Amino acid sequence: MKHGKKYADSEKLIDKAKLYDSGEALELCCKTAKAKFDETVEVHVRLGVDSRHAEQQVRGAVVLPNGTGRNVRTLVFAKGDNAKAAEAAGADYVGAEEFVAKIQNDSWFEFDVVIASPDMMGVVGRLGKVLGPRGLMPNPKAGTVTPDVARAVTEAKAGKIEYRLDKTNIIHCPIGKASFGTEKLGENFDTLLGAIVKAKPAASKGQYVKSCVIATTMGPGVRINPAKVGV
Repeated sequence: MKHGKKYADSEKLIDKAKLYDSGEALELCCKTAKAKFDETVEVHVRLGVDSRHAEQQVRGAVVLPNGTGRNVRTLVFAKGDNAKAAEAAGADYVGAEEFVAKIQNDSWFEFDVVIASPDMMGVVGRLGKVLGPRGLMPNPKAGTVTPDVARAVTEAKAGKIEYRLDKTNIIHCPIGKASFGTEKLGENFDTLLGAIVKAKPAASKGQYVKSCVIATTMGPGVRINPAKVGV
């Protein structure tokens, strides 16, 4: 893949052979964010586990102290008092079967997070084949299936992100915008990595964090020393 001049200039700032500490790496990321929009900073962590085995799955959610820098649209499946609580907490869409029909019939996906009260999972389950592949299916481990839907909405709006292994044993997560600066991005990075390290499966043997790379939307990756991220 051929990159433009801005990318090539950014690459010159980075020593590809070096493993940086997170602070230095984030500083470089902010310097290499040269697009005309506020680029997202993403973390890519490869773990020494095998996602094919259920006991080695790594999945959870964490609220980033400085948020993600994006407006999160929430869809809540709830009825009665739960629906009222979700609306009061600022949910963008609250309902039940009507949203199932809207998603199935109109391919409507104008939301970023789906939350459901436990009693609604029979309804939401009909959407498994369309929400699952998009990573939008509510899940108790991520705190998106909960009797306290109001809290889930508040946390999602505040910058709660879900982390989970992909098929190549890598976790990909946003930790904010380049405009946040090194300090705020560093706090978000430490919070995310702390959660991932804490979620280490008992079945995991050997080195847990194999590699860690951060990059902006349009910028080159910067490698972080895995020994410096709580391994």
